Amino acid sequence: MFNEALSALGDMADPIRLAALFAGMFVGIVFGMLPGLGGVAAVSILLPFIFYLDDFAGLAMLLGAVSVVYTSDTITSVLIGAPGSPASAPTAIEGHALAKQGQASRALGVGFLASMVGGLVGAVILALAIPVAGPIVLMLGEPELFMFALVGLFFAASMVGPNLAKGLAAACVGILLGVVGPANAAADYRFTFGQIYLLDGLSLTIVALGLFGVAEVIGMLASGGGISHKPMEMTGWSQSFRDFGRNWFLILRSAVIGVFGGFVPAVGASASTWVAYGHAMRSTKDRSRFGKGELRGVAAAEGANNATVIADLVPTLLFSVPGGPAAAIFLGALFSFGYYPGPRMISQNPDLMYLIIWSVALTSVVGAAICFAIAPYLARLTRVPFAIIAAPLVLIMVIGAYQSTLTLGDIFMLFALGAIGWMMKHADWPRAPALVGFVLSGPMEQYFWLSNQLFGWSWLLRPGVLAIASIIALPLMVQFARWARARRAAVPNAEDTSGPAPASTEESLPLGAPKSIEIALALSSLVGFVYCAWEASQFNPSSRMMPLIAIVPGLPLSVLLLIQALRHSDIKRPSANLDEVQVLGVLVAYSIGIWAFGFSLPSLALLGWMLFIRSGMRPAFALLYGAIIFAAARFLFTLLRGDAPTGAILSLT
Repeated sequence: MFNEALSALGDMADPIRLAALFAGMFVGIVFGMLPGLGGVAAVSILLPFIFYLDDFAGLAMLLGAVSVVYTSDTITSVLIGAPGSPASAPTAIEGHALAKQGQASRALGVGFLASMVGGLVGAVILALAIPVAGPIVLMLGEPELFMFALVGLFFAASMVGPNLAKGLAAACVGILLGVVGPANAAADYRFTFGQIYLLDGLSLTIVALGLFGVAEVIGMLASGGGISHKPMEMTGWSQSFRDFGRNWFLILRSAVIGVFGGFVPAVGASASTWVAYGHAMRSTKDRSRFGKGELRGVAAAEGANNATVIADLVPTLLFSVPGGPAAAIFLGALFSFGYYPGPRMISQNPDLMYLIIWSVALTSVVGAAICFAIAPYLARLTRVPFAIIAAPLVLIMVIGAYQSTLTLGDIFMLFALGAIGWMMKHADWPRAPALVGFVLSGPMEQYFWLSNQLFGWSWLLRPGVLAIASIIALPLMVQFARWARARRAAVPNAEDTSGPAPASTEESLPLGAPKSIEIALALSSLVGFVYCAWEASQFNPSSRMMPLIAIVPGLPLSVLLLIQALRHSDIKRPSANLDEVQVLGVLVAYSIGIWAFGFSLPSLALLGWMLFIRSGMRPAFALLYGAIIFAAARFLFTLLRGDAPTGAILSLT
């Protein structure tokens, strides 16, 4: 084994192969920083070029891109608050909160170091685990895979925000978004409302960008100023390394969690990242800072997601089952070069296996070093007026969303989900559970249906299922016991009026959500769940199982949240900023303008509004900057081999 590893290292030292590896790494860094594009877009763009190279160089180019995407998307997640990928949602929550406090450099530094460690741990475990991973993965049946996905969803719902009901309701909404379109087990099209656009379901890119990216852009454009309202203190990376030293064992544990998440096909980084995030929260004595800027959350998430993307290659190489979309493209490249993944690949192509390991290890270190080099300059962007940053950001998000189906429905859905994400943000509904529910709805439905077909309902009593379910049940039991103990301790003091006055009702509420938006969102979710229940009753039994998993808990949760919102409706709460409503209206008008006039004219108008009105740039600089942004956007369409929207009105002329 040692000799084969050294031989593969010598093969990779070829200058052309190293150049291909670093070229792929550069593309991965750039696309990782662009919201909505990420790893899938990076490897898709590289795919036509790899066939001009030999098999090792071509595959190294793809591996270079895949290995650093989760490192560079830390920049977007921290500075903008829009996850560069769904698995970076915890980083966006905690890291962006730190950026607003003027601590973007700390979040970025710990994120880069954790990503590097995650990649290295993934490479090491990949080298050690490939010979034994096959039997381990085969031991997991469909019931265990379903429960593992459910654990990831539960952690996402319960670990973000103080109100568990809102987190669970948001997760149910995400599942319903994920089941839109064709059913996996029967010939049904679910919740399409007669729209052709919805027949294929919703795109992950659009859901992630809408709920997080657009919603954050609305708030920041309305507030004015920079991302951070405190001066940035660029004092080097010593603080980041000290933070890393304090949390190195957490990062190592999170990387191991990410590796095991990558071993499970179709679950991947979204579930394992939230499991690692939940582990970080449970292992912390003071949990009050989670959701408000906790560095341990960034460390755990980045350690897990980078390890997961490497471990995704295990089921890809052993069973031809891609662990994720980027792994699926890598699988296609393997077939094109004449490699056929399977259990025998380890013995037949050991040089290729070690090439993968060396490529991942090298790019994890070099990619983190490059991100360290550019981070001080990027961190200063937190003091730049956000309208200047938002101008290219909105166009990039529109382009990234439009690549899903190349129809105008992509753009309409992007801003519709952005409005929903904005409402959830103001109503204190955590958005991350909705995104994770959307991601996991597909594999959960497949595993749930197969479990019932193969085992009936007896699968609920399988030892593996009970063991995995205990990960959810035991924390809930402990939490309930603590709550009951606190209630009993409070009863004897209930009649004691000599002490300090109790906290006001307003202070006892978890957060000050605008009451009108909170009521509207709870009522909308209730109406939506009722409608989905009615429509699901008309589906085939196999098609309605997964929607019912969301509807059955979602209905009573929506009723509970509506009652809570109405009960506190007389309390004075902050109202939504009218500037945010105006920004939302401008973005909706922008989407309508693209439908009517195509991409160019509305985009120029939007750039003018952002640069001249919102940021107050000087005319000469605004014209030059706007021209550069617009030219780059048009070039991006060409690079992605797609045409920009033409518009309904202009297409008639």
